Amino acid sequence: MDAPRIEWTEDGALRQARWRSERGAPPPKRVIVADDTLSADAAFDLATQGTALLWRGDFQNARQLLVALARRVDRPPKKSRRRGAVAAREARTTPETFHAVRLARSQRARTLGMLLVPLGAASEVPLRRAPDLRQACEEAWGPPDGAPSVASLRELQGLVGAHEGRRTGIEVPALGARIHPHYGVFAPVRGEYVDLVARAPLPDALKSNGLAFDVGTGTGVLAAVLSRRGIARVIATENSPRALACARENVGRLKLAGRVEVVGADLFPEGLAPLIVCNPPWVPARPSSPLERGIYDEGSAMLRGFLRGLGAHLAAEGEGWLVLSDLAEHLGLRSREELLAWIAEAGLKVIGREDIRPRHPKADDADDPLHAARAAEVTSLWRLAAG
Repeated sequence: MDAPRIEWTEDGALRQARWRSERGAPPPKRVIVADDTLSADAAFDLATQGTALLWRGDFQNARQLLVALARRVDRPPKKSRRRGAVAAREARTTPETFHAVRLARSQRARTLGMLLVPLGAASEVPLRRAPDLRQACEEAWGPPDGAPSVASLRELQGLVGAHEGRRTGIEVPALGARIHPHYGVFAPVRGEYVDLVARAPLPDALKSNGLAFDVGTGTGVLAAVLSRRGIARVIATENSPRALACARENVGRLKLAGRVEVVGADLFPEGLAPLIVCNPPWVPARPSSPLERGIYDEGSAMLRGFLRGLGAHLAAEGEGWLVLSDLAEHLGLRSREELLAWIAEAGLKVIGREDIRPRHPKADDADDPLHAARAAEVTSLWRLAAG
């Protein structure tokens, strides 16, 4: 399939380049060339009307313009500022609230994504005072293909942030080491679910068969925790090429390659294990981009697939650990009754549960429109066995 192209007119000639958008946005239909003479108000008016701005000025000025655009996007109408903050604190979260928040975020991303930056054949940025983004681009997109391209400045900033996160890593106290997430792979920035896997009592069946499966391993963090807990062999699965590469790199960094095997699979590897762990995306909604697949699980497809297949892969007296937040329940997107029914329909029973409260800042942000749900959230490790 041919890569999408973006077209614009410059110096009286029609030009085009490859269009890059990890969130799957189509190339803008209206594009004008802009530089340092464009005011923030004029840029905001054009962006909200769907006109993209291909930047030819100073790179650092483009960054400042993006900040100015974000301030204008985030500025609520004067009359609704105090009323909105009070409503966010007092209102019960509903599915309509959740979808309205996602729509607003999507519209925000669309407007801010209208500030575009050119890239040369080697992914260099041909603008004054532009930093060297070639390594960040290669980590996200692969080696340059020798063709010029165009991407939103906001997306390029995301690449840079991912590059820095990959370089420095994230400290995981339960692991006693750092995990280095790759671009597009869900990062273990919330440690609650890792702590649950680190402290839950291991099944007795592991004493005679030291094998565990980590289904949908992502960065490999849970597989590493299981290995550090003394499990002789862990097989971690992934169906994302980015996550496979990320998990394998982290396993290698931690010197666990002899104990943890990372394999490509939709869910389960072949065989039986006395412990099978899965931390699926917690919110049953459609991802709006490939980058959101670590957060949103449309129709609870991965969750239900794990439950349906668990019994066929559990060894005798084995346990399945389902690590899941109840945020979806507080958002009105899935009920506890539905979850328990899916467990029963799969021929499974609950033999225990470990709970932990969130520690992330959003749980205390009273101005967040989803505050009621976030404040009530509990993350649980459900211990499941064959019924």
